[in-house]
Amino acid sequence: MRHVLVLAGGLSHERDVSLRSGRRVADALSRAGVEVHVRDVDQTLVAAIMSSPPEVVWPVLHGATGEDGALRDVLASLGIAYVGSRPASCHLTWDKPVAKALLAAAGVSTPAGVALSHATFRELGAPALLESVVDSLGLPLAVKPTRGGSALGLTIVRSAADLPSAMIAAYAYGDIALIEQFVAGTEVTISIIEDEHGQARSLPAVEIVPDGGVYSYEARYTAGATEFFTPARLSSSAADSAAAASLTAYRTLGHRHLSRVDLIIDADERPWFLEANVSPGMTETSLFPMAIEAAGLETSGVYAGIVERALTTS
Repeated sequence: MRHVLVLAGGLSHERDVSLRSGRRVADALSRAGVEVHVRDVDQTLVAAIMSSPPEVVWPVLHGATGEDGALRDVLASLGIAYVGSRPASCHLTWDKPVAKALLAAAGVSTPAGVALSHATFRELGAPALLESVVDSLGLPLAVKPTRGGSALGLTIVRSAADLPSAMIAAYAYGDIALIEQFVAGTEVTISIIEDEHGQARSLPAVEIVPDGGVYSYEARYTAGATEFFTPARLSSSAADSAAAASLTAYRTLGHRHLSRVDLIIDADERPWFLEANVSPGMTETSLFPMAIEAAGLETSGVYAGIVERALTTS
């Protein structure tokens, strides 16, 4: 019987989501016969791990605590095997403009955009600066923090008059805001897992149709607020292109064990990379478990397999 420590909670804006994800992962691992404990991240964590080391740590943490690579650096220094991407991969993925630049260099389409720090926004004169952005990128636009998840701070801007307030909303969650061209199309997410041989496998795409048209925080975690189609309603060629783009993202960003890639499929069936997630949500409304079910798999078996991969690649 494996001994797994699931880390959930933390102090990010996504704490509640993390706690729900952690409980779901722990329940699935328990069904697979794994001895699993769940604990929060606090000042006693390192001492607890050192005094009673688990075989594997699974950080089911969202936001900076679980996704910027720092915690994984600590686990590596302690010699503890852990689930998920290594620190360098987390650093690249956590910074959305960096991830977009790497994917563009790898030949994957990604919306044109500009990243503006709060200081630049103030010092260069917001009205003229935003006018130049609209002239360059056009409308509509998507504005969001460059770091973070769960669509916190995301605004779809359809009028230039709404751009200043969208910037302020993004800055509430980080010092740098990303302004992107809005690509119309089918919003999908593709989850990826590794098999026992370390080969990355894309699961069926999940199509996202939020009631309000925007996949916001509320739309993500409120039951019934979003309609999902698994597999996504794509042609076979579009589904293949989306899967190929997601696997390119997985390899380009150096992901390990599992991840999720968010895409827009436009009218010409071209996939556009939006962002990737090294610690995807695992709640009852999350997309990763939906993809597992759509593939005809059981979460308990998949999660137990991920734990075994973590042991063999530590």
